[in-house]
Amino acid sequence: MLIEHRGHHPNVHESAYVAPTAVISGDVTIGPGARILYGAVISAEDGCVTVGENVIVMENALVRGREAHEVSIGDATMIGPHAHINGAAIGAGAFIATGASVFPGAVVGEGAEVRINGVVQVNTRLEADTVVPIGWVAVGDPAEILPPDAHDRIWEIQRALDFTGTVYGVTAGTPMGEVMARQSEFYGAHRDDRVGPTGIEPMTSTV
Repeated sequence: MLIEHRGHHPNVHESAYVAPTAVISGDVTIGPGARILYGAVISAEDGCVTVGENVIVMENALVRGREAHEVSIGDATMIGPHAHINGAAIGAGAFIATGASVFPGAVVGEGAEVRINGVVQVNTRLEADTVVPIGWVAVGDPAEILPPDAHDRIWEIQRALDFTGTVYGVTAGTPMGEVMARQSEFYGAHRDDRVGPTGIEPMTSTV
């Protein structure tokens, strides 16, 4: 399904494939030979998403772009099932495995691998050809790659990376009620979405 969002509609190359149950929303460019499979969601909220040539986005993956953290996915990259790419740059030939998460401001270098359930934290830079093992966490610039039980060391690095400011645009310690009110207002823009590459049909009634 192609959806116009905030006045932008997706641009899908004629040789690409978007599954009937995939959702492509807003300022998204899908390159030649790309394959967006069933249940995948690519959502350009208020910043663009660019998907390169021969990229495969597997079932139920989520790719989200924001104004301060647009998304680019380099050619010949695999985004695995249930993976989460949020406001990150993914280099060509990278492998983002099942359930992996890459957070805003992160950069994954060419040929890097983030294996099953691996995490690349906010504002983290993963060099080319680096491997994040199954379930491990990459954090920092340059990245330190740590096992999930190394919580104290992960937090020591992560707390300087400004997760709440990067992801939610608020200072650490902001009450959750305020954070979610801001998020509700932001995502409320979807009430004006329109189905189709040229916005032929409104998603919801505004009456």
